Amino acid sequence: MLQSKLLWTAILSLVALGAGCRYDMQDQPRYKAFKKSDFFADKRSSRNLPNGTVPRGQLRSDKALYTGQKENADPNAPVQTVKDEAGNTLIASFPNAIEEFPVPVTKELVDRGEQRYKVFCIVCHGPVGNGDGMIVRRGFSKPPTYNDDRLRNAPVGHFFDVITNGQGKMNSYASQVPVADRWAIVAYIRALQISQNPDGAKPLTMTKETTPKPAESPKPATTGGAK
Repeated sequence: MLQSKLLWTAILSLVALGAGCRYDMQDQPRYKAFKKSDFFADKRSSRNLPNGTVPRGQLRSDKALYTGQKENADPNAPVQTVKDEAGNTLIASFPNAIEEFPVPVTKELVDRGEQRYKVFCIVCHGPVGNGDGMIVRRGFSKPPTYNDDRLRNAPVGHFFDVITNGQGKMNSYASQVPVADRWAIVAYIRALQISQNPDGAKPLTMTKETTPKPAESPKPATTGGAK
């Protein structure tokens, strides 16, 4: 009899202990993502990073590599254009965009760019960059062609900036395309421009170095790119 009572006492104790742990784990003092908060004045539970802090692994000290912009870029610098008699833009200056690739331009990089271009870009920009992709044929607004003088003369940093931040009706692809793949796409865009106008496009200088894996952040380099 005594053993039976002790057994039932142990079972009840374990049940009570288990119920208490389950309750604590179900009702933790935490917020779900984007849930409203009554604690903070702005009612947001998701908080910004404290000033001066950088998430681990996200120190992006190489501005050219991660933004396509010059080190001392002036956000107020005007974009100057030259037009022909019909009003078409022939040349547009992009004063803050870098002129040369910050990564080695290799066959592997261009091949990777072609593969990513066909995933993310071809539906709007078309097979050779003329802005005649499938969704444009079905009524979506036509993007500018890569093969006019304005974008043939545009620096590589301009294309990287547009992929990163978007422009016009094009949204940012920063969350979908890693930095290494953005530069690969820019390299392929340059190759498309050369293919459509061999005598008028900026050269794409190839290097012998191997490119980083697309999943990794590319290392800075000073070789390669348009001169």
